[in-house]
Amino acid sequence: MAQVDESADSGTAAAPAAPLDGKSGGTSGPRRRSDATREAILAAARERFAADGYERATIRAIARDARIDPSMVMRYYGNKEGLFAAACAFDLRLPQVPTEAEKGVGRLLVRHFLEVWNKDEGFTALMRVGVTNPAAADRMQQVLREQLLPLAEQLSPDPAQAPLRATLSASQILGMALTRYVLRFPGAVAMDEEEVIDWLAPTIERYLTAEGP
Repeated sequence: MAQVDESADSGTAAAPAAPLDGKSGGTSGPRRRSDATREAILAAARERFAADGYERATIRAIARDARIDPSMVMRYYGNKEGLFAAACAFDLRLPQVPTEAEKGVGRLLVRHFLEVWNKDEGFTALMRVGVTNPAAADRMQQVLREQLLPLAEQLSPDPAQAPLRATLSASQILGMALTRYVLRFPGAVAMDEEEVIDWLAPTIERYLTAEGP
């Protein structure tokens, strides 16, 4: 078995080598194998990070779960930090909201978040680890800061309140995500999507657009 640098599990390894994407082979076979290997690694990483947390999860354990050599994980992702970033990568891709279209923005956002949660395993993985790991929490804050704050700045009656309004909106959004997809509270899981929208949308819309207290 190939040797793996022990620093990989500390997140301090050297930059990753060029990934094996199969392009140099000129055939679709290597690309398909490469994609399948990546997906196996990411799936194993999400499970391991969720179960053990960032600090305790190791490259070796993830490779064992994926049934590949640890050197392959290193080859694709470089170190544990790079693997974690890839496993938890997601983009909210918030829809464009015209300034004049304040009414209904809550329903638009909640529906969009539900679509992301239902199809993107990276978000759920980030939620699972983010409640206990500072690096994951920082990543979550970065995503919401970069994608939700601009919308709050656009819609807030007072631009100075935009950071607070974005934070309040995130508290509703992430609270539902945590109880529905991670902790799986029965009441949150039992609601259909329209019920989630009906309950959350008015509050989020008020946070983003209403006059402050």
